[in-house]
Amino acid sequence: MNDIILSILLIMLGLFVGIIIMIILNYIKNNLSGKKAESIIDKANKEADKIKRNYLLDAKEEAHKLKIEIEKEIKEKKNEIKESEERLLLRESNIDKRDQTLQNREQMLEERENNLVNKQREIQKEQDKVEDIKKQQVELLEKIAGYSKNEARDLVMKKVEEMMNLEIAAYIKDREVEAKLEVDKKAKSLLVSTMQKYAGDVASDQTVTVVNLPSDDMKGRLIGREGRNIRSIEAVTGVDLIIDDTPEAIVLSSFDPYRREIARVAIEALIKDGRIHPGRIEEIYDKTVKEMKLKLLEYGEEALFELGITKVDPELQELLGKLHFRTSFGQNALRHSIEVAHLAGIMAGELGENVALAKRAGLLHDIGKAIDHEVEGSHVDLGASLAKKYQENDVVINAIESHHGDKDANNVISVLVAIADALSASRPGARNDSLENYVQRLQELENIGNEIPGVDKSYAMQAGRELRVIVKPDKIDDAASYKVARDIKNKIEETLQYPGTIKVIVIRETRAQEEAK
Repeated sequence: MNDIILSILLIMLGLFVGIIIMIILNYIKNNLSGKKAESIIDKANKEADKIKRNYLLDAKEEAHKLKIEIEKEIKEKKNEIKESEERLLLRESNIDKRDQTLQNREQMLEERENNLVNKQREIQKEQDKVEDIKKQQVELLEKIAGYSKNEARDLVMKKVEEMMNLEIAAYIKDREVEAKLEVDKKAKSLLVSTMQKYAGDVASDQTVTVVNLPSDDMKGRLIGREGRNIRSIEAVTGVDLIIDDTPEAIVLSSFDPYRREIARVAIEALIKDGRIHPGRIEEIYDKTVKEMKLKLLEYGEEALFELGITKVDPELQELLGKLHFRTSFGQNALRHSIEVAHLAGIMAGELGENVALAKRAGLLHDIGKAIDHEVEGSHVDLGASLAKKYQENDVVINAIESHHGDKDANNVISVLVAIADALSASRPGARNDSLENYVQRLQELENIGNEIPGVDKSYAMQAGRELRVIVKPDKIDDAASYKVARDIKNKIEETLQYPGTIKVIVIRETRAQEEAK
């Protein structure tokens, strides 16, 4: 028991002593930490003072450098200001010198002006004296000659005029010859240049069309029982069908390309349809005629688009399309009109005329040919009527009326259209009329004129569209020349077959000629 108590007391004593030792150790440790912290703070304060001193030194050095640089800049600015002041002073000095120079010049000019005024006065006085002397001399000469000044001048002018008349006439004649030669050269150059700039296809239309058949059996179906189908096709279309031994083909013959084209399209439609009998033929024909009207508009629109022409009446556009199915000696009328428009436009451009108007006049110059087989009259008169109906420009109307010489051309464009028409018709290959037939037709035309009593010579002009007859003035007077023209016109209508119209011109001329030796 005592041992236990003793042990407990010893344990408690040990705990007490341990607590006291812990307290003492903590106290000692705290004292040591405080001293160490004070030491660290002292060191930090010393380091901070050192850094502060270094920063202050660096700041002072930087401030010193900035001060030096600022002083340097201020010094440079002062130098620049000083130089600017010197330059300004120099300019002021120069301006003062120039001002002085200008003042001196003004003084000199004023002196010269005064001198000139004085000299002019002196000259005027001298001129007045000279005029007085001239008057005295003229009066003295008038007394000596017995003529006044005006009478003497008129006499001299009359003599000079008499002497110069022959020289003036010769001079004018020479200039006229030179002008004609120059005009001929320029005209030829213009025509050659125009023909070189335009290149058109050379193609001739034929009077027959070949329709290909899928088989020879189709020929029998087209002929029909006892030929009723072929008779119906020919009656409705107005085209002859030639069915020969050519395999799988028939030939359509007609001098009207428009009718021939309608017949071709209608027959091809019948072949595709397979139902071939008179009722169906008429039905297909009526449908084809309506479709061809649309095709005419397309042809007209293509021609207008090619030439760049706008604002054309649809009815006139359809008539232009009809020209595609008209020919003159094998030359397609629409292609001919387009070619004339191109040529006239090129020449108008070279001469500085209205190109668009020239093209329009060239395109419409043969528009009368679209209806000349339907309406009585020449294509010139019909074309002029159509142009007036659709309110075309007066220049276009005159070009239509004058392109074959029926009327005088009253503007340059009309002349250009006539020239372009001749170029298009006369170029090689444009028309397929043989040379032999062409020459024969012209000879027959000239022979009709030569057979009339009192006719000296006859000349077929403009590809047979004009006959010029020269009569003997001692046998045919002015009144009889009209009868000669009428007789020739009646004989041509009775004996010749020709396209369009032929103009007959009778020329009677009396010349008086003398020869000085």
